[in-house]
Amino acid sequence: MLQDEPVHPVDAPHAENPDPSSMRAHYRAEGLVESDLAAGPYDQFARWFKDATVAGLHEPNAMVVSTADAAGRPSSRTVLLKAFDDRGFVFFTNYNSRKGRELAENPAVSLLFPWHPLARQVVVNGTAERIGRDETAAYFRTRPHGSQLGAWASDQSAPVASRDELEQAYEELAARYPEGEQVPAPPHWGGYRIAAETIEFWQGRLNRLHDRLRYVREDGSWRVERLAP
Repeated sequence: MLQDEPVHPVDAPHAENPDPSSMRAHYRAEGLVESDLAAGPYDQFARWFKDATVAGLHEPNAMVVSTADAAGRPSSRTVLLKAFDDRGFVFFTNYNSRKGRELAENPAVSLLFPWHPLARQVVVNGTAERIGRDETAAYFRTRPHGSQLGAWASDQSAPVASRDELEQAYEELAARYPEGEQVPAPPHWGGYRIAAETIEFWQGRLNRLHDRLRYVREDGSWRVERLAP
């Protein structure tokens, strides 16, 4: 359910160097209680995802994906959620990118959906696994032609000498695969499915007494626990 009143962030001070310690938002959203939750976390996510979409949030499927390498050094970036069901959350990337390399070393991953205008967050912790090539190919065919070429042109996360070098690679691919011609999915590009172990639903409340309800996977079922804000 959406909040009764919109969240009003404090106006940024009109100064050359704004002070982040003085920036506060006052949350007056409706609360989140256990009796309002769906039986499972993916159904609850579907409810909140619909709320975020209906509210007109820009790219409600944008999520922060945090990974770590074998030594535990973390990294984060924003990617787009492309599918979800009871099996998990799916996104696509270059398998040779930093996140791809880190997931190969350490499949533990965290997802964060920062729906600030609704004073809501969803935090997912789980394990990443590559999806099948048929599923990847099916999604790749739905991408705009330019995005298909971009997946081939960019050696994601690798150093590149210049913008011109990147655009030249793209133009060569555009000549090879003109608009309307099928572009094959790159073998180094595909999807990951994040099977959740915990999914936390965070609802901002007045006086920083936020509601935090977390689904925890145990023996094939889910239990819910409340966390202190």
